[in-house]
Amino acid sequence: MNLLILPSAWDDLADGFRFYERQAPGLGDYFRDSLIADIESLAVSAGAHRQIFGWYRSLARKFPFAIYYSLDEQTILVRAVLDCRRDPTWTRQKLR
Repeated sequence: MNLLILPSAWDDLADGFRFYERQAPGLGDYFRDSLIADIESLAVSAGAHRQIFGWYRSLARKFPFAIYYSLDEQTILVRAVLDCRRDPTWTRQKLR
């Protein structure tokens, strides 16, 4: 199965990286590496997650973030990587 991370999800990862890097040097790298590992694990677990706002949602293991994705027969399409501490209304709008 192919894994495609959309530019919007890369932007979300960059935003998270900057946030955590401001908290402590090196934490941004740890955040990015952790979330990319969680995204790559979708190759095994895609489709097993609950759907929220029309997208599958996988919760990150080490950070309060969710990975929103869709899938078809051949591709896992990562749409967004969003902070779970945000208002659900903001999340819904971001996923439109």
